[in-house]
Amino acid sequence: MKIRHGLFLLLLIAVELSFLGCPAKKSEKAAPEPQNNSAPALIMLTTEAMKIAGLQSEKAEIRQVPLKISAAGDIAFNQKKLTNLTSRVMGRVENVYAYVGDRVKEGDLLLSLYSPDFLTSQAEFLQVMERLKRFVRDNLKEEVPAAESLVDSANRKLLLLGMKEADIKELEETHRIKALLPISAPLSGTIIESQIILGDQIAEGASLFKIADMSILWAHVHIYEKDLALVRQGMPALVRVQAYPDHSFKGFLSLINDIVDEQTRTVIGRVEVLNAQGLLKPGMYADVELILPASAEALLVPESAVQDVKGKKVVFVPEGDRSFRFREVEVGRKFNGWIEVVKGLSVGEVYVRDGFLLKSEYLKKNLGVD
Repeated sequence: MKIRHGLFLLLLIAVELSFLGCPAKKSEKAAPEPQNNSAPALIMLTTEAMKIAGLQSEKAEIRQVPLKISAAGDIAFNQKKLTNLTSRVMGRVENVYAYVGDRVKEGDLLLSLYSPDFLTSQAEFLQVMERLKRFVRDNLKEEVPAAESLVDSANRKLLLLGMKEADIKELEETHRIKALLPISAPLSGTIIESQIILGDQIAEGASLFKIADMSILWAHVHIYEKDLALVRQGMPALVRVQAYPDHSFKGFLSLINDIVDEQTRTVIGRVEVLNAQGLLKPGMYADVELILPASAEALLVPESAVQDVKGKKVVFVPEGDRSFRFREVEVGRKFNGWIEVVKGLSVGEVYVRDGFLLKSEYLKKNLGVD
C-alpha cells in the first residue's frame, strides 16, 4: 500500500509540472490594447488654399462685457407728448392750414372758426372792461372790486377759447372784434389724425387734430418673469429695429408693470427712447437690451470662430504654417457677435477667427462629406 501511494504522488507531480511548462497555444492571442481615437484631426491646407482662405488668427483674451437682458418689444407713441386738440366752441371751419402728416411747431395756426360764442365772448369782455374804466373814472371804489372780477373772468374765458394775451390787449385797445377764432398747435409735433375739412360744422368738444411729439417715443418691452429680480426702473437701454440694424437708440426703463401675463409669463416694461432724427416709427418691432449696472469678465472669441462638428462645439488652432487642429470647447453666453468660451481654450492661445473653411476641410477628409 505504501508503495502504491508513493507512485500516485509521483504521477500527480509529473502532471502538474507538464501543465506549468506547457506553452500557450498560438491561436490564443493577447487582447489588443485600446486605441485613443479622440485625438483632434489635423487639417493641412495647400499654399494656394491658404492664400484663398485668408485665415486670420489671434490670441484668446479676457474681455469686459456688460451684463444685459434681451427683450422683444414694439415702438409706440409717447402718451405724455400726445394731444387731442378739441374745439372749445361750436362753429364753422372757415380755413384749414394743416393736414395729416404735417409737422408743426407750437403756436402754428392750424385752422380758423367762425363762432357766435367767440364773438359774444369778445363783446362781453369789452363791456365789462368799459364798466371797470367808468367806475375808476367816477371814483366808485366800492364797485371796482366786483368789476375787476368780471374783467378777469372775461379775460380767462377768451384765453380758454384760444386767444393769446397779445390778442386780448389788442382787443382792449382797438375795440375791434375778431370775426374768426384762430386754432393754434399746443405743442410741436406731427399731425397723426384729423377729419376736418373746409366748411365743417363743429360741435363744442369735437376732435380737430391729434398731434404727437415724436422726439421721444416709448418702446413696450416684454420682460420674462425670471428676469424681474435683475431689472430696475431707470436702468439704461439700447433699442434696435430691423430698418436700421447697425444703429442703436439710447433710452431708459421708465416703468415696470405690476401684472404678469399668464400665457407668456412676461411683464410689460416701458422704455423711453430718444428719436431726435425721427427714424423710429410707432408700430415698428424692436429688440431691446436692458443694461445691468454690473459687468463681467469672460474669455470671448468671435461667434464665427466656434463651429459645430458632429454635435460638438470646436475651435481651430494653428500648428505650423499650413496645418490646424480642431479643439473641442464648452461655450457660454453671447455678447454682440462674441461668444464666451468656458472650457477648452486658454488665455493667450492662438485660434482662427473664422473656422468655417477649416470645418469644411475636416468634414471632407475625415467624414467623407463632399
